[in-house]
Amino acid sequence: MDRIDRALVSELQRDATQSYAALGQIVGLSAGAAHERVRKLRERGVIRATTIDVDPSALGRHVLAYVMVEAGAWMGDSGRALAALPEIQEAHVIAGAASVLVKVRTATTQALQDVLRRIYDIPGVSGTQAIVVLETFFERPVDPGRE
Repeated sequence: MDRIDRALVSELQRDATQSYAALGQIVGLSAGAAHERVRKLRERGVIRATTIDVDPSALGRHVLAYVMVEAGAWMGDSGRALAALPEIQEAHVIAGAASVLVKVRTATTQALQDVLRRIYDIPGVSGTQAIVVLETFFERPVDPGRE
């Protein structure tokens, strides 16, 4: 990726609704050239999706928790079972005492408890440790200007 590609990615992360003409003006390209660059970034998998950023609290998802899932065996194949739980937003195989780290959003702590019970139903899970977030200082997208 060159400087222009990085600038396009940065601008699209800031506001993905911008026209190709506006993007091109920002990075010094024509609308057609900006469109072509963005198309190639999608083809290469740099841009995985164009989406919106929704406030989870506005949708009633007031509780954010990170849950470390412990297992007696390798959990690397449990992705589908975790993905079947709609409250889980992310799941990562990790190194350390736990096997998997998941990001969970629910409406209440009682709903979080229900998610934990359903995680326990996944074969191989031997325990969980939940960390409930009290306040989020910030969340940011990946900085395309850094390697």
